[in-house]
Amino acid sequence: MRHGEVENPEGVLYGRLPGYRLSELGRRMAERVAEHLAERDVTYVVASPLERARETAAPISAAHGLDTAVDRRLIEAANVFEGKTFGVGDGALRKPGNWPYLRNPFRPSWGEPYVDQVVRMRAALDAARDAARGHEAVCVSHQLPIWILRSYVERRRLWHDPRKRQCTLASLTSFTYLGDRLVSVGYTEPARDLVPAHLLAGARPVKGGSPGFGA
Repeated sequence: MRHGEVENPEGVLYGRLPGYRLSELGRRMAERVAEHLAERDVTYVVASPLERARETAAPISAAHGLDTAVDRRLIEAANVFEGKTFGVGDGALRKPGNWPYLRNPFRPSWGEPYVDQVVRMRAALDAARDAARGHEAVCVSHQLPIWILRSYVERRRLWHDPRKRQCTLASLTSFTYLGDRLVSVGYTEPARDLVPAHLLAGARPVKGGSPGFGA
């Protein structure tokens, strides 16, 4: 699961920075998904250590009488633009000193390599499978690592147009195992009606919301 909307009035790329919590709308998104999953056979809930992910997981854990585990492997992808706005005219891109970070979008050069994200996310997924073997687990993470993992599993190239990621706020990307073998991937948006239109896949990015760096 991707976390819900974050309170971010300054429109910065918050990345792994502490202190960025869910907005009121984000809490509503989390509650909506908890209701959606209430009848599922969930026996394990785990989240990224970042506040927004743990807050998103809380109502799901409560609905199933569980504690929320924390797995650092589910954390947001690191990037050099944390704490900055991102744009050509009003953000980090207007500074020539930042341009070298954009030299290689295939790695990517601005942050954590895509391959590294695959390795840690797949390990976290397998650990959750083992913790809930025979049942279901919910892992709360962040847009870019979730999308990169899905792209790897579905045998797509890892570099991509970030505007086309199918991983909106509070969405569920489901990985189904048969024994230890991953056999299918699914996707649902239980809180889609609560997601602002400019944050849906294919929407035009807004200040501070460049989807190239996850959330």
